[in-house]
Amino acid sequence: MNVSFSPYLKEKKASLKEMVSRLSRDYAYVSLLGTDVSGTAYMVTRTGTSVSDSFWAERGFVCRIYNGTSYSEYSFNGAEDLKETEKAIRRTAEENPFKDSGRKKYPVLDEEEITRSFSDSIEENPEEISPRDIIALMTEYRDEGIALSDQIIDMRIRYEHVKTSKLFLSSRRDLEQSYLWSNGFAVAIGKGGKGIQYGFRPSSGLAGYEIMKEIRATLPVTVREMEDLLKADRLIPGEYDIICNPSMSGLIAHEAFGHGVEMDMFVKDRALAKDYMGKPVASPQVEMHDGAAAEREVSSYLFDDEGTLGTDTCIIEGGILKSGIADNLSALLLNRKPTGNGKRQSFERKAYTRMTNTFFSPGTDSLEDMIGAIKKGYLLENFSSGMEDPKNWGIQCVSVLGREIIDGKLTGRIVAPVYLTGYVPDLLQAIDMVSPDFELSGSGACGKGHKEMVKTSTGGPYIKTKGRLA
Repeated sequence: MNVSFSPYLKEKKASLKEMVSRLSRDYAYVSLLGTDVSGTAYMVTRTGTSVSDSFWAERGFVCRIYNGTSYSEYSFNGAEDLKETEKAIRRTAEENPFKDSGRKKYPVLDEEEITRSFSDSIEENPEEISPRDIIALMTEYRDEGIALSDQIIDMRIRYEHVKTSKLFLSSRRDLEQSYLWSNGFAVAIGKGGKGIQYGFRPSSGLAGYEIMKEIRATLPVTVREMEDLLKADRLIPGEYDIICNPSMSGLIAHEAFGHGVEMDMFVKDRALAKDYMGKPVASPQVEMHDGAAAEREVSSYLFDDEGTLGTDTCIIEGGILKSGIADNLSALLLNRKPTGNGKRQSFERKAYTRMTNTFFSPGTDSLEDMIGAIKKGYLLENFSSGMEDPKNWGIQCVSVLGREIIDGKLTGRIVAPVYLTGYVPDLLQAIDMVSPDFELSGSGACGKGHKEMVKTSTGGPYIKTKGRLA
């Protein structure tokens, strides 16, 4: 079934379009983004249940206007009195703080004329299912998970669905999109001789209530991970041959040349990648992409929050750093083409260059061959967190657990947690095997620094490389 476009935005569109038209008579560039996002989050544990509005829910508008030097923005959450809103937008444009500051002048955005609308499809609409029925099914999953191990002290099941409608208007663009994403997870919390540990498995996608089937399928592996962690040892720090599963390889892609090629960081001279375009930064086997049109996950869309169509950007090809990703204003200053990566946490927040679906492309080496090629090392599974310094290319990725490999075989010994650190090009240039497997997950969110959260997805194949572990 198709995801319907917001009746509210549809009702307000004509009057908003008229306001943009009036403003465009006096200003060289005017655009307006309208958002209507609704969603519900459910949680079931052994001790209770909760139902709440999604963190991502919002309804409002932001107008961007060229004031002759730079771009001013005015956000508002209602379209009932557009005459007063228009006056406020004009005041904001005229109160240009950079007019006589000597600051570099922005050129005017030159948009291609596009009129397009997109309505995604899902199998089951969660908005048509009662909260009581959703909670009942999640409770069934909880009880099923608890029965899988006598070490479990709690099983948490979470499900969230978010319906997004966005409208973008300018003198040359008329864009609409509506889609729905869902994500959830199962968490098995267990207690043993080494304390309390938990196993975690996420599920996500541009999907509806049908994703609940995926959550149920993760229960056994979630419990097994919890049991593995309860018997895990600490790792002896050192440099090892390692294999990263798709979750971990996705984290490396996200941290290494995801944040590292966000081109608003180029403008501020805060990213080393700016000076390495066209140069080798990884082994010849490495190819990496980002883009709303690159794959289908929670960060896929027709257009970004600046009205630029989503793309598939090849960041690394044959080990060569080929391209960054850019929002509109950064692309203007750098004389580059925007890539559809201008995203806002909400209509009240600034648009930054942000990742969408970020991943390494598959290769041809089997996981069995990778394991067989390691004399002493670890298979790293799943991530818990990561960070990178785009200015100096330092990286830290935390893996939930590692499985020991000796003489080409898994020994059954588990180590946890595992901290992977190093210099980004060293890590990527050491990649010598890449599997044909491919997985992508969009269960979490990404911040710009410590704030400005947006949905992203990461993933890829298994990769074999060398890393410093602790």
